Amino acid sequence: MTKLQRARLLAAAVEVVGDLGYLGMSVARVCARAGVSRRTFYDLFEDREDCFLAVFEDAVARFAAVARDAVQSESTWQGQVRAGLSALLSFAGEEPVLTALLVRDALGSGPRVLASRGRVIDALTAFVDRGREETRTGGELPPLTAEGTVGAVLAVIHVRVLEQDVRLLVELLNPLMGMIVLPFLGRTAAAKELTRPVPTVSHLDGRPPVGLLLDGLGMRVTYRTLRVISAIAENPGASNRQIAQAADVHDQGQISKLLTRLDELGMVQNTGAGHTKGEPNAWSLTPRGHQVAQTASSWSATPPEASTQACG
Repeated sequence: MTKLQRARLLAAAVEVVGDLGYLGMSVARVCARAGVSRRTFYDLFEDREDCFLAVFEDAVARFAAVARDAVQSESTWQGQVRAGLSALLSFAGEEPVLTALLVRDALGSGPRVLASRGRVIDALTAFVDRGREETRTGGELPPLTAEGTVGAVLAVIHVRVLEQDVRLLVELLNPLMGMIVLPFLGRTAAAKELTRPVPTVSHLDGRPPVGLLLDGLGMRVTYRTLRVISAIAENPGASNRQIAQAADVHDQGQISKLLTRLDELGMVQNTGAGHTKGEPNAWSLTPRGHQVAQTASSWSATPPEASTQACG
């Protein structure tokens, strides 16, 4: 269960940083939110920065995967930049907590996270600098053109994150594209970018909290749900009350609703007598539930270099 406990700690770290920022991310708070002991935390991570680094690199890998999928259908540099940027801005709007973690909280973290962030920026810069190949005058551009362009785009996004306006980032697609292509393709290309259609912003109010979108399952599992699944995996045959204690869910009505929902999704099964006979439930994971647990346990398992490869 070590991998699942690691996933719970990383999920809890995202929640704590989302609520309190990196400065408020203490080991005690992460452990309490995850329902995992401090001893287990230090068996898995050196310190809080090591834990945050794992969260950061996983978030980068997820954003990079979104961009990689988007650019595959485009053959030109300009088309790839637009497709990738559009996908990233849309995904950022869907995951404001992860976006703030990458853009804002990483800046106030430790040197290992800043070094990882630097490698991501280097990969983005190299990708943007490919614009030199699209123009005859590209070789005459100053060497820092791409780096300055990436920095300007990140600065604009950073301001929106501070203003807590992340969900509307996709509306910046055209002006950001104009900024990116201007030094490489000229004013005419930049002006055309300002008039192109922009993806419709979906209505995101009331969406579930940020969670794990489990590959191959087509479903979003919130961190609280992950704790419940983890509790059942560690305590097969547990009752509602035992699961609530293990998952740190104090509302018995809420744990009943969660278990009912998981039962409807085919992830858990009740092998006990249940309320019909006045006896406690006995919950265990189904094969689908085990698949969810195994997928969630690989959270943050993506090698750090995968994130930079996806940007190149």
